Amino acid sequence: MKRSIITLVFAACAVSGWAHAAGTVSSSDEAANTVQTQQWSPTRNSIAPKTRAEVRQELVQAERDGQLTYLNGTLYRGGM
Repeated sequence: MKRSIITLVFAACAVSGWAHAAGTVSSSDEAANTVQTQQWSPTRNSIAPKTRAEVRQELVQAERDGQLTYLNGTLYRGGM
């Protein structure tokens, strides 16, 4: 019984893989699959993760200039 189930599963996988690979490509699909001439590469000035000290400094600055109070009053109404 197990042997027939394993054989059936193997046959189903083989047929579905073959059917998937045999799909036709239309002209609109060919245009979408054109080779890209230039790939994206990160710049040297890419954004680096912030340290805990940097995040803490931004929090202190936001508290001082009133940004947190403004956000709590406009975006987060009803939170307190």
